Amino acid sequence: MAGILDSVNQRTQLVGQNRLELLLFKLNNRQRYGINVFKVREVLQCPPLTSMPKLNKLVRGVAHIRGQTISVIDMSMATGGRKIEDIKNAFIVIAEYNRSVQGFLVGSVERIININWEAILPPPEGAGKASYLTAVTEVDGELIEILDVEKILNEIAPAREVVREDMAEELAKHDASLDDKIIFIADDSSVARSQVKKALSSLGLEIEAAKDGREALERLKEIASETGDVTDKVGVIVSDIEMPEMDGYTLTAEIKSTPELAKLHVVLHTSLSGVFNQAMVKKVGADDFIAKFHPDELATAVKKWLDKSAEN
Repeated sequence: MAGILDSVNQRTQLVGQNRLELLLFKLNNRQRYGINVFKVREVLQCPPLTSMPKLNKLVRGVAHIRGQTISVIDMSMATGGRKIEDIKNAFIVIAEYNRSVQGFLVGSVERIININWEAILPPPEGAGKASYLTAVTEVDGELIEILDVEKILNEIAPAREVVREDMAEELAKHDASLDDKIIFIADDSSVARSQVKKALSSLGLEIEAAKDGREALERLKEIASETGDVTDKVGVIVSDIEMPEMDGYTLTAEIKSTPELAKLHVVLHTSLSGVFNQAMVKKVGADDFIAKFHPDELATAVKKWLDKSAEN
């Protein structure tokens, strides 16, 4: 298990080709779940956990790993299941989301699979708003569920979603030519879409959202067919990177290679972080990269590109 992620750096060429690799794991039953390898720092057998006062009930304790104190979240409890009892034989997936490092307690960790984003599909419509799924896929005839980790983390430690009041007043000032423009959002997480909408509402413009890259691309092309150039209607698009059917890198590349969409400013907004992603931003032609989730930073970045739209 210690070497399961040893070759992760050799896999970076998958990103930008609408492909990803999932680390498969189980919780308390036979159901398999997946997490993007690029979110994962390390996988290790669960070390002793230290209880601390006033921890959220979903946090089983903290682990001291390589000089860092990491909260360990029971992923079974976090998704409405029973707690993982046999901690000594369980594993921790150390992952980085939204600029912080967490430990996810899981029953077992299995293998890494290579898959195309087109094979990652939205959860069934019947899953409902209470579902913790952000996507599903099929491997060897078995359903793999991909959890909405951002929803889980937001329930444990809710993020500030609105821009500071003093900043909001400044951001609301914009060129009159932008009054009829919309801000477009593409994100597969319902929690993330809600957060982004609230953060950008301070800009005072209409906001439209899509659940994945393919849906966003189709809608942008539809707008372009009505106007001749998508920027006649859309001021900027804020897109997640990890999305079913078409990821944000591929969406960006499609936008920049399509004449009627090419002038659109693309801001990639993702819980993935690091130097590698900065390089990918340049490779696919995105205009900016903002790590999730800081409402002031996001709104300021979007305002910058809206202002540039007004200048053009």
